[in-house]
Amino acid sequence: MSAPSLLLRRDVVEALRRGTVPRRGLDLFAVGTDRLERALQEELDRCAAGGSVFKALRGDFGCGKSFTARWYQQQAMSRGFAVAEVQISENDTPLHRLETVYRRAMEGLRTAEWDTGAFRAVISQWIMGLEEEVTKQLRDPDDLEELGRGVGDLMEARLAEVSAVQPQYAAVLRAYHAAQLHEDHAVAEGLIAWLMGQPNVSADIKRKAGIKGDVDHTGALGFFRGLLAVLQQCGRPGLLLVLDEVETIQRVRSDTRDKGLEALRKLIDDLYGGRFAGLYVLITGTPAFFDGPNGVRRLPPLAQRLHVDFSGDVRWDNPRDVQVRLHPFDLDRLVEVGRRVRELFPTEAPDRIAARIDDEVLTGLATAVAGKLGGKVGVAPRIYLRKLVAGLLDRVDLYPDFDPLRDFELSLTADELTVEERAAAGGASPDDFDLEV
Repeated sequence: MSAPSLLLRRDVVEALRRGTVPRRGLDLFAVGTDRLERALQEELDRCAAGGSVFKALRGDFGCGKSFTARWYQQQAMSRGFAVAEVQISENDTPLHRLETVYRRAMEGLRTAEWDTGAFRAVISQWIMGLEEEVTKQLRDPDDLEELGRGVGDLMEARLAEVSAVQPQYAAVLRAYHAAQLHEDHAVAEGLIAWLMGQPNVSADIKRKAGIKGDVDHTGALGFFRGLLAVLQQCGRPGLLLVLDEVETIQRVRSDTRDKGLEALRKLIDDLYGGRFAGLYVLITGTPAFFDGPNGVRRLPPLAQRLHVDFSGDVRWDNPRDVQVRLHPFDLDRLVEVGRRVRELFPTEAPDRIAARIDDEVLTGLATAVAGKLGGKVGVAPRIYLRKLVAGLLDRVDLYPDFDPLRDFELSLTADELTVEERAAAGGASPDDFDLEV
């Protein structure tokens, strides 16, 4: 394996400095994901062969659900999959409003080549391939009318299975291509936005494609199938879709909660009913969501589909099962992550970094952060890594005379803590409190 680039190392460290999960480079400091890798590769193989997968990551705050979900995405992208992550929330993206979930997924669609704007890029790549095929059959390659008709007919043929359940997808793509050929950029942009599920596209633009209204719940299901077909025809195995923080539906009104649970149940059945070839759906949630009265258990058919017996030793958890239990961090794992971040930290003074921030300092920082978070090591990783980068590594790199054992004083304030971190700290005051490392 080649050494990571300086740009990648800087991106990873910058994300940790902000207290966020990096979008790439997770393998550089991931600890504990090796037990999941074989099962994940098998599941990606299944999707690439035309199957589909539903998976649930369960764990309390601090177990690394968001990190692991990003790691799943990174592994999928390395196999050529497109990925999208959607944060489920009560107001912005409720689980039962699939049209909103679809829109957020298309806004955040990524591939290994395109970190942003991947939906437009994939559609353009697909259309270019169709144009090349049609152009080879034309007597006059410069005849735009013939090119448009030929590409439109080929689109409809390639998306015939999708059109059987959602004819608008191919129709809008045909109109989009025609607008591009005639350099009608406003219409083209409006139609691609409508395909992404965006509301407020003008009626005049929609009229030119023979469509009305916005993408609804049923339309979103068909559009996911359309995207999967386009991806596969571009040589991509499929899509990994992450639905993060699904446990938020426990806090909504009971009727909305029930709709969300039913939508999840139907999605699972559609996946394993063969309706979404190449789709891997990954959800994340707390144990309370899977086991509590206001979560999955509220809908018995869904509870049956997601049931896993976790009564045995955690060492023998089955990563091939529908639920994967994430283990909370312990001190040793936290220090090991610190070592890896220390090694990838971009610096022109690696010897000074290694000498000043040795394992003793890493252990002391981990112990101190966890101590002020109620001794809950599992809640500590985010703050630990942020303090390690911004508080220690940066300063040792910038100031040759800086000595962590002499000059560093760990200070935590309520403003920099999440709700869960504050709860672990026992409702600490917003005033600063000091720790000796």
